[in-house]
Order: sequence, then C-alpha cells, then structure tokens
Amino acid sequence: MEGMTRAEVDKAENKDFALGGRPMRPRDAATLILLDRSGPEVKVLIGRRHRAHAFMPGRFVFPGGRTDPHDSRVPTATSLPAEEEMRIAGTGSRASAARARAIALSAVRETYEEAGLLIGIAAPFRTTRPGWQGFVEHGVSPALDRLRFVARAITPPGRVRRYDTRFLAAWRDDVAVELPEGGPTNELEELCWLSIEDAKKAEIPAITRTVLDELKARLDKDPALKPGHPVPFYRMTRNRFLRDLV
Repeated sequence: MEGMTRAEVDKAENKDFALGGRPMRPRDAATLILLDRSGPEVKVLIGRRHRAHAFMPGRFVFPGGRTDPHDSRVPTATSLPAEEEMRIAGTGSRASAARARAIALSAVRETYEEAGLLIGIAAPFRTTRPGWQGFVEHGVSPALDRLRFVARAITPPGRVRRYDTRFLAAWRDDVAVELPEGGPTNELEELCWLSIEDAKKAEIPAITRTVLDELKARLDKDPALKPGHPVPFYRMTRNRFLRDLV
C-alpha cells in the first residue's frame, strides 16, 4: 500500500476506536456497482435505503451489505482473478483467499437480495446456505471472474455503524437473471439506472460520490475495466482523511 508502513496498514485494517476508547474492528462489507453500457453513457444502478435504517437512512446507495464469512463456502462457476483476489483480501493477519472470496460473494448475494439481479451463468447450482436459494431456483451459478475491484473505504470513527467496505463493479451483461419483482428483502426502494453524472446529483453519501468520480476516471482510461488495476483506499487516521492506492 503506497505511502503507508506495515504498522499503519495493520492499524487501518484491524484496529480503530469507538467513542469510549475501546478497540473496535470495522466489519467487512461489500457493495456492487452494476454498470450498463448499452447506451451512449454508462449508467449505474442505485436504490434508496429505507428511512427507518440506522445506517445511511434515506440515502441512495449501491446494493451491498455486511460480509458473511460463510459465503466463502458457496460454490462458484468461476473464481476471482488472482490479481483482484490479492487486493480484495488486504494485508495483515486477516488477509486470505477465503476472506476475498467471502467479500466478493457477499456483493453478489446482496445484489440478488436487494435488487433481484443474479450475477453468474446458467448452470445447475446447489447450496443450502441462506440467501442463495434464488440462485438454486433459477439455475444460476455465481461467477466471480466478472467482478472488478474499484475502491475500498473504512467508515470514520464515531458512526452508528462502521464497515470496511470493498466496492466492486460488474457489467449488467453479467446478470443472468433479472427478477421483475425485485429482490426478496426489499431493502432498497426506487431502484433506478442513472448516468454517473446524474447519480452524483442524487442524495448519495459523500464516499459514494467520491467513488463515482474515481470510477469515471478509470473508465475513461480503461473502458473494459481490466483486472489488477490499483484502487483507492479511503480512511480516517488521526483526524485526517487519507487516500492511498492498494
């Protein structure tokens, strides 16, 4: 990680402090930016969180949520590209292929649960893991080679929830099934496809706007989103907002 010592990396990943001064580790989370390239402008999928939610109520966000480590055991049709897996896993004692796999699969599962979009290929799929029965019923096997790592951000201290979030991207072409009724959890309202510029004008969190700026700059240079590209990592350290590349 550019500009950081090993000790700083480990602290950013594994230690932070709650308001009372107690050690606290932000929880792994994943979010998926779906990109539609069928028109003259690339569009992204966003939806509004219910206003009753404790975390970011009423804001427009990408589908996503907290990572379930057990998702790493879900079978897949394809694996993450090796260069993406390494960056998603992070560094330090918690870095592993299983961690990267769980993060990536959580993004795929949450996109199904919140938006009714199943990313993968048409193939027999079997699992008893909660949250994946839609893939079983529709004969879709998750495919991780389609995912690209585009950003990472840790929620600043003092928030009601804290997450270490990996922002992943995939093309709408990678969606094998789109459920007309949406996802089973109905966690996102007002799902819509907007150009990146229009999405930035919506009621979105500041970090979402920043990630969209980063994504637009990357797409301008690399329209295919090739794997292995360095990505920005945002976090607060000693009351300073930092950006490094990982």
